[in-house]
Formats: sequence, structure tokens, C-alpha cells
Amino acid sequence: MTPPFLQLSAIGRTYTAGSEPLTVLREISLEINSGEFVAIMGASGSGKSTLMNIIGCLDKPSIGSYRVLGREVATLDSDGLAQLRRDTFGFIFQRYNLMSDLSAVENAEAPAIYAGIPKSVRTNRASELLQELGLGERLHHHPNELSGGQQQRVSIARALMNNGLVILADEPTGALDSSGGKEVMAILEKLHQQGHTIILVTHDSNIAAYAHRLVRIVDGCITSDEQQKAGTATSQGKEKSGEDVKPSIPALGEALKIAVRSLMNNRLRAGLTMLGIIIGVASVVAMMAAGNGAKAAVDERMQAMGTNLLTVERGVPAVRSSGELITTFLPEDIPSIISIPGVEMAIPETEGSTLLRFDNQDLLVTTVGTGEEFPRVHDWPAELGTFFSAEHVKRQAQVVVIGQTIMKTLFSGRETGLGEYIIIGNAPFLVVGVLSSKGTTARGDDLDNSVWMPYTTAGARIFGQRFFKRFVVRVKPEADMDTVAANLRALFIHRHRKVDFNIRNQADAIEMANETQNTLTYLLATIAIISLIVGGIGVMNIMLVSVTERTREIGIRMAIGARGTDVMLQFLTEAVMVCFIGGIAGVLVGVGGGIAVSTLFGLRMIFTIGPIVIAFACAFLTGILSGYLPARKAAHLDPIEALARE
Repeated sequence: MTPPFLQLSAIGRTYTAGSEPLTVLREISLEINSGEFVAIMGASGSGKSTLMNIIGCLDKPSIGSYRVLGREVATLDSDGLAQLRRDTFGFIFQRYNLMSDLSAVENAEAPAIYAGIPKSVRTNRASELLQELGLGERLHHHPNELSGGQQQRVSIARALMNNGLVILADEPTGALDSSGGKEVMAILEKLHQQGHTIILVTHDSNIAAYAHRLVRIVDGCITSDEQQKAGTATSQGKEKSGEDVKPSIPALGEALKIAVRSLMNNRLRAGLTMLGIIIGVASVVAMMAAGNGAKAAVDERMQAMGTNLLTVERGVPAVRSSGELITTFLPEDIPSIISIPGVEMAIPETEGSTLLRFDNQDLLVTTVGTGEEFPRVHDWPAELGTFFSAEHVKRQAQVVVIGQTIMKTLFSGRETGLGEYIIIGNAPFLVVGVLSSKGTTARGDDLDNSVWMPYTTAGARIFGQRFFKRFVVRVKPEADMDTVAANLRALFIHRHRKVDFNIRNQADAIEMANETQNTLTYLLATIAIISLIVGGIGVMNIMLVSVTERTREIGIRMAIGARGTDVMLQFLTEAVMVCFIGGIAGVLVGVGGGIAVSTLFGLRMIFTIGPIVIAFACAFLTGILSGYLPARKAAHLDPIEALARE
């Protein structure tokens, strides 16, 4: 025996309102066959709308059993209930429940989105339905541009969109005048003739008279169930299989469309929300670029000093300022250093601040006493003239090579300073060369504000001492730095009979400088990421507000077949779009701002794809994380409570 289409057995519904339970339905038993036209009539507060909501799977009974074609509804999860609403029922609400930001055709086609129907197909069907209902010239009008009767017709078209077998009409004429009410009832009669099962809820006996069967309900109980018109129920066919529809391109496209519409309708709020993401992403991009620029500048300066250099500094290890008392670094050490395997060349260096005078100009410079191999050891060639020679060293010649800063300061009115005599200390020196520019050190010292002279001359004329401050040793490319350093250590201990020196590896210094710069860069990036997190919290807050504001819309979408996953996708897409657009804008602001700062202030900025991708990915991930909780809250809303929200 075929079971009734809809079968309610001993249904009860009790709400908990404060401390007192409120029972709305009591022991309701009702069977409705396919193709019937049933009116459920009762006064306000009798429970008829609650019964309608239970029949339409918007609400669940507290007790009792409800079956649709023999299938127990209580066993279905939220997605199963959404599937029933989507494929079996079509709702016509008293207050129309149209979405105000959608046109008539968009409202009508909304249920088909959640059935996975492609855009062109659903739009054509919605247009055909609206034209059949006399709204062919109002397809693209919004609800506020339609009369009450026209809005109800859109609601009817929406109810028919997925070919639902059962049309549930809750006071469909309650907000209409008598003329509009007759038009709507005529449409329902026609739908019944086409085979739809019509269940009508009303308090008006005139409206109830259209139905073939009348069920009266008083105080939550059915008091009568009578056939008031002759006629045999016609059937539209078996219930649809209702195969589950996975999230699809139509659903995703609709989610993107809703997200764009929501952002456009709330431009100021969306802009302020994006601002936090923009600042966060721009900070990451700009700060990483600044860090990379600073790191590259330091690295270049360190590299310019040579990566294959060992520096032997005078001074007892770990004893501060002990080098000032040591006088054992002598010219006699140089041949022994050069004889060590792996050593390519070695030079002594002693420097100090001295006063340089030319004409009526005085300049405080760094005077360096060194050997003739200085340009080769430090890869620092002369740009003009020549460097002094071994012969100059041997005969203590009063010649000098100057840096770029000195040439520009003292000889700005001349092509070069070559051949000029300058006074250093109290002695005249002939300028024989100008070195190329090296810039400043990591500490900000100007390397080009220096002069170089033979160490023999410097010791006799400037410093009054034979000993040096350091030896700089250039190691052959194929030699092992650590081995050469160990041999140097052994040599100096043997010659000086004590450890009065420190050996520094320039490569180690470069590595240490890089580690320091990396630490600073990561610190800047961390600060920037924190600002990105703060922006994400702002997105979450705004999305929670959006869920609250659009609760009724969520209820409408659930009533027409949207599952929790569809609602979650909608709000998650919105949050991701905010962060996506904010991320793109942040990258543009970060790069543009960095270029502007670099141009205006000369700060070196190096933009690489890595930080940009990371910053954008963080913004995208922020959208997902910040949108998840609001989206989850929206997905778990109760359809009835959502629809009741103003």
C-alpha cells in the first residue's frame, strides 16, 4: 500500500520561553495525499503557522513522527532537511520574503542556485515563470519597485522554480487587497489543476473556501478535518529523488556575486575594513623590502672589503683596549706572514685622525699608513693617477693617495687634485692618485674621507712609531681560510712569545652581519604581520555584524533550499574577497610607497617576489580564518528564528 505523501502522527511542539514552556501544538495527526488542495484554518495564535513550518521542514516537532513519502524526517540532518525544502517544497510567505537587493528574476531563480542549475538555464526558467504570472515587464525590477501583488507573484515563481511538488502558502493574501488576493488564489487554483499539492494556511474563511479540504485548528489541536469540495486529487508524479548537490560553480558564482553586491552596498564600511588589511600587507611588503635593501647595502660594503681576508689585530683576546699597549706588530713580521702556505699577499695598516690642509681649507681625515699592495688586497683600485710603489715605501717618500670625498671637497674647482701638494700634520705630501669610491661602512664611517701613504712615511712623519695596528692578509682562492688562520696564529705566538693578537675572518664578519640584518628584517616582518592580524580581527568583527544584519536573508535562503555549507560559503567568500582586494591594494601601496620613499629619501628598497607572495597569502589566509567563525554562525542559524528576525 502506498503511504500518504505527508503523514504527521501525534505531533507536538513546545517552545521554551523563559522559565515557562509554551506548548503550541498538541497531538496533531494529519495525512495529506499528493495532489490535494488543503486549507489549514485557525485564529491568530492557534498554531497553524507552526504546523506549516513543521510540514515544510523549517521547524522540528518536539514529539511525534513526521514522514514524507514514508521517510522519517527526524532522521535527517540539516543538509537532508535543506534537500527536502529545495526539491519537494515551495514556500509562499505572507510577507513575501523577497531579498531587497535582488531583482524579480534573481529572486525567482534563487532556489535553482542551490540545486546546481547553471545560470543561463535558471534565468530562462525564472523569466518564463514570471512572464506566465504577468510580470514580463518587471523582470529586472527590485521588490521596492513592485506592488504587493507583484511581489507575491515573484514569491510564487520562486516557489515553482525547482518544480516543487508541494506549495506551502502561509497567509498568501494577508498583505494584499481583495483584488490582489483573488489574483493570487486564482494562480494557486491553476497550480492545483496542474498537479501541485497545495497547503494553504489562513484565518479567512473566504480564502479557505478555495480549498477542497478544510482542516480547522484551535489552540494547537485539530478540531475538524472535512472535505468541502468534491473532486479527485490529481498527482504531479512521484517525489523527486533529491540527489544531494555538492557545492558547485553556480553556488560559488552566486557567492561571489553576493559578496560583490554586499561590498558595493556598504562601500564605506568595506573600505574601512579593507584598510586594516591594506596597512598590514603594505607594511610587510615595504618593511621586507627595506630590510632586504639594508642587508644588501651592508653585504656589498662588507664584500667590498674582501671575503678572502684575514685581519690580525693587535690586542689580547677578550681584553678591551689592550691593543693600545702592544708594540710588537713590526715590519719584520711581514716576510714571515707572506711565507705561510696559502697567503697571497699581506700589508700592514695603521690609521689615525689627522688635520689636512690645502690653501685655506682644513679637513679632518683618516690617515692610513700601509703597503703598496693595498689596492690588490682590498680590491680597491685607483680611479685617477696611481697608487704609491714599493720604491716609495723603501725611501719614505712623502706621497699620498686621497679618497673621493677629499677630492670633491678640496679640489671641487679643479679637474683632479693630482700633482697638488697638501699639508698633513706639518709635512707636505704630493698627491699621486685618487682611489675609487667605497661609500660608508655599516657604522656610517665615510671610507672615502681617507688618505693613504707609505707605512714608512706615516711612521716617521705622522705617527712617530714603527709598529702597526694590524696586518691584513689576503688568502689564495684555493687555500683553506681556517688552515691559514691556524698557521698565522702559530707564527705570531712563535714570534711574539705570547698571545697579543686577534685573528678575524672577514667571511665570518659578513655572515654575522647578514645574521644581524636577517634578525632585524624578521623583526620588522613580525611587527607588520601583527598589524595584518589586527586587520583580520577587524574583518571578523565586520562579518559578525553582517551576519546579524542579514539574518533574515539567511533564513530566506535556508527556506528555499540553501544548506549550511551554502550559507557558510557565501559569508566565507565575502570575507576572503575583502582580504583578497585588500591584499592586492596592500601590495600596490607597499611597492608604490617603497618606491616613493626610496626616491625621496634615498633609502634603498629591494622588492622580491617571496615577501609579496607571503604577504598576499597571509591576507588570503586571514580572510579564511577571520571569515570562518561568522560564516559558521550563519550556517548554524535556525531557519524559523532567522525568518522571524526583523
